Amino acid sequence: MTAWKNAQQQLFNVADQLGLSGSMKAFLAEPEAVHVFTVPLSMDDGSTQVLTGIRAQHSFARGPAKGGIRFHPGVTIDEVKALSMWMTWKCAVVNIPYGGAKGGLIIDYKALSPHEKERATRAYARRLLPYIGPDFDIPAPDVNTGGREMAWICDEYSHYVGHPEPAVITGKPVEFGGSVGRIDATGRGVALTVQRYYEIRNEPLERKRVVIQGFGNVGQWAARVLSKMGAIIIAISDSKGGVHAEEGLNVEAAIEHKEQTGRVSGFAGSEISNEELLELECDILAPCALDGAIHGKNARKVKASVIAEGANGPTTTEADEILQSRKVTVLPDVLANAGGVTVSYFEWVQNRQRLAWSVHDVHQKLRDVMRASTDDVCRVADDKGVNWRIAAYLLAVERVAAAVRMTRSDI
Repeated sequence: MTAWKNAQQQLFNVADQLGLSGSMKAFLAEPEAVHVFTVPLSMDDGSTQVLTGIRAQHSFARGPAKGGIRFHPGVTIDEVKALSMWMTWKCAVVNIPYGGAKGGLIIDYKALSPHEKERATRAYARRLLPYIGPDFDIPAPDVNTGGREMAWICDEYSHYVGHPEPAVITGKPVEFGGSVGRIDATGRGVALTVQRYYEIRNEPLERKRVVIQGFGNVGQWAARVLSKMGAIIIAISDSKGGVHAEEGLNVEAAIEHKEQTGRVSGFAGSEISNEELLELECDILAPCALDGAIHGKNARKVKASVIAEGANGPTTTEADEILQSRKVTVLPDVLANAGGVTVSYFEWVQNRQRLAWSVHDVHQKLRDVMRASTDDVCRVADDKGVNWRIAAYLLAVERVAAAVRMTRSDI
């Protein structure tokens, strides 16, 4: 099942429980807009590559669209559509006034020179400019993009409108109008969700064994914060492989190793593949890489009692059913990794008001949002007798549908 079919099926799984009309289901099951465009890129050798850029805007019902931009050779229209839908639900779960969007450029971005990377980003931005704006669609970083790319896109947009407009995009460097606390927000949000889950269950998080698949920004910060909360990180991995140490890994040393070598492999511990890592005995498994990591063929081998989804769509619908039958609790992506979009919202608010909050204020506000949202999802799960993903979707879809009904009497 593709990511897009998976996303649609997750919507359909709750639509009947909410009593949505056929027209409402049809309306929510498709993005409001999908923009596909060519992006000419001048290479260092004088040649020109013609790339494909995409921007999907799933919903404007609750506010401007919001979502990241990924530069990756595996980007597809269906993937971007799925991610835009998930962003809609994510924003609704944490109750911030956004709809969902997502963008992508089909390119092997890592293979480009520094100058080619800037030209690629600015070329993509120039084709994207008519479809974004601080009151319409606010992009952010995603796979292979970060503060540098956001600054380039913001600069292109500011020239386009004729004045500086930092609120057009989030995830910018702090020196360029970004927010403190944004770089660690997604990983921190994963940790805060896990912490609140165990508090609700009256269980200590201390000494819980954690496995993290994907040791990029999200995985690293989830590891850092969970470690400081008292959990033990026993395994980590990236696309090239992983390491396992039952007694626990030194997270800061592992991050330093990754920064110096570009990979997790070679760090102290037993070498392990990504597939083996997912099947380790542990309390918490945090898939923080790409979508579809846990699927029908490996879900029965997962030994964690809790899965905290740091990535978008890391668990397929088939895997969800298997995990539920095995009583594995899945803290879904639309809740667990919503810290990033939450602090992006904080950045946007600061930009609109021309204010700068302290890191203490950002962390405290993020903590409040993640704890309240975890409580909301738990309450729905208990009231309806459903798993946490279904509960999160019931909460989110009902909030979005209610907003649609306010302006669309025909739906």
